[in-house]
Amino acid sequence: MSALLEVDGIGKNYGSVIALRDVSTVVNAGEVTCVLGDNGAGKSTLIKVLAGVHQHDRGRLLVNGTATRFTSPRDALDAGIATVYQDLAVVPLMSVWRNFFLGSEPTVGVGPLQRLDRKRGKQIAKEALADMGIDLRDVEQPVGTLSGGERQCVAIARAIHFGAKVLILDEPTAALGVKQSGVVLRYVAQARDRGLGIVLVTHNPHHAYPVGNRFLLLKRGASLGCMEKSEITIEELTRQMAGGAELEALEHELREVAAE
Repeated sequence: MSALLEVDGIGKNYGSVIALRDVSTVVNAGEVTCVLGDNGAGKSTLIKVLAGVHQHDRGRLLVNGTATRFTSPRDALDAGIATVYQDLAVVPLMSVWRNFFLGSEPTVGVGPLQRLDRKRGKQIAKEALADMGIDLRDVEQPVGTLSGGERQCVAIARAIHFGAKVLILDEPTAALGVKQSGVVLRYVAQARDRGLGIVLVTHNPHHAYPVGNRFLLLKRGASLGCMEKSEITIEELTRQMAGGAELEALEHELREVAAE
């Protein structure tokens, strides 16, 4: 069976700046591919290529085994690839159920008599959120009253409801505390278990390792490798993320200075 999504030797330049160089990984159904790297590693550029915001300059992007070149985010959505960005694209003062649909609300009537089907919209949103483990008494409440983890869940449930096969999550735990991060990772695992292919973009190996199946490490736009979970421990993943060799060299240098 072909991977839902695959990048093979992907490269991207912005003028003379090499943002991505020879990056390869796969996203399979029912698995989580984690993309890790520090600021400036190329994570955002890779997301934008996968989401159709930018086109790649080199390599191949394959969807279900077929080489593809997205010309817009709509192309990616039509191919079943949904991206939940760090800012979530929610309207804090708007109700939970309206945020769930955001422009795709169910309606009744035709022509000038067409109007929102509020009852059906609220029911669909409530059921979809309940499937993800959030049972809200009132989906009319402003989404801004929800916790950070719950807002992430609204965005994830929305993507699943509208037919996503691949879900790209951009730093979903970056602004959350320990407890809320755990809540979001539970939702990620639920989406994985429903058969979606997940791309989890993060700079935190301790958030990636419990839910990840493979780990793509980026540094300055280049791949440091793409390892299956069985091939790397959390300690080694953390060491590589932290720049283990550089830290060891710095520690050695500081010891020499202290000894002088």
